[in-house]
Amino acid sequence: MKMTGKDFLGQLNARGLIEQKTANEELEIHLDACRVIYCGFDPTADSLHIGSLIPLLMLRRFQLAGHRPIILVGGCTGLIGDPSFKMEERQLNSPDLVADWVEKLKEQLRRFLNFDTVNKNSAIIVDNLAWTSELSVITFLREVGKHFSVNTMLSRESVKKRLARKGSGISFTEFSYALLQGLDFSELYRRYACTLQIGGSDQWGNIVSGIELSRRQSNARCFGLTLPLVTKTDGTKFGKTEKGTIWLDPNKTSPYSFYQYWLGVSDLDVYRFLKFFTFMTLDRIAEIEASDNLSEDKPFAQSVLASEVTRLVHGEDGLSVAKRITRCLFSGNASDLSEQDFVQLEKDGVATAVPDDFSKLPLTKLLVKVGVVKSGKEVKDALCRGSLFINGAVKSPKDNMRGAETFSPEKGFFGRYFLLRLGKKKFHIFYHQECG
Repeated sequence: MKMTGKDFLGQLNARGLIEQKTANEELEIHLDACRVIYCGFDPTADSLHIGSLIPLLMLRRFQLAGHRPIILVGGCTGLIGDPSFKMEERQLNSPDLVADWVEKLKEQLRRFLNFDTVNKNSAIIVDNLAWTSELSVITFLREVGKHFSVNTMLSRESVKKRLARKGSGISFTEFSYALLQGLDFSELYRRYACTLQIGGSDQWGNIVSGIELSRRQSNARCFGLTLPLVTKTDGTKFGKTEKGTIWLDPNKTSPYSFYQYWLGVSDLDVYRFLKFFTFMTLDRIAEIEASDNLSEDKPFAQSVLASEVTRLVHGEDGLSVAKRITRCLFSGNASDLSEQDFVQLEKDGVATAVPDDFSKLPLTKLLVKVGVVKSGKEVKDALCRGSLFINGAVKSPKDNMRGAETFSPEKGFFGRYFLLRLGKKKFHIFYHQECG
């Protein structure tokens, strides 16, 4: 038995996934039947990052509830740039580069939804360049532009903020973005009877534009729903680390680094993120939180979150690799790591090149120099306690001055790599640049 629209929206709301929606009661009734919904993703890079996961997983939630999702990749709008709450004008990318990114995003996005054409709610993926590439300026102004009030567009918060900045403002190119996104909604209604658009809360104005244009052009009754923009309680930006953005592409952010990001989520955020980024029931999430509150050990929720999201994005194989590398690094036993594992960790920024003067430096100075520890005393204490290991071998105070011997290439894994573990939680990888 299909869930009612009211119950479905109630579940989404209970997970904190709804920021705003149009015509609440009417939308609930509208979703009692199977509907076509869409969300757009502009190609601003060759991969999506984890900030795109909530709307992407929302499409999946709608599909699981019996609705038909459309993924729109903005081959057209990606050439323009969305000004929504951006402080400065975007740099325009070349058509060839954007087209290349479109194809890469299409391949990436296909992993998250069911595209089995046998099912009536099989997902669809489209490129808005299909209906804009041959659209003349005159036709666009007559058939789209005439339906938009400049007064209304100027009143949008995202535009007002840009106009208020001295010496910056907003170009006509970016100002026209709302018209193009409105055209997308109207066109998807004509082609697929799409009646609902979802997007981040910064897309509210653009979504409303599409609803209005669909009404004016096709006398359609369409709806909009926005999702909250994810923030972290500590004030730091979601999806960013010291090493940069967390990408969905495993070649840009390895499954190991992806997994580690979610393991590092704070206790204040983790239960909320379980609601956002997983398909676990609310009851199960509440059980995990209750168990963690009673336990004196490290919370279990982070490992659940890391496993669930890594599996969603990288599959069982990716999760297995991430757990294997994590186990090896934190145990200090690198014998199960492949050369490719080390190469990827090097790309991830987890590894540090052995300094040129390593043979002259004691371990106390070497580890301070590369930032593994803040003071040589920490290294001395570890050497005395027998809690400093390099490639699985425990080091003692007499090894402090043996940098040349300790990090000689022939003693490294694959002639290059050294795994250092200090205590139970701190580890680091060194590699020789001149080898390999």
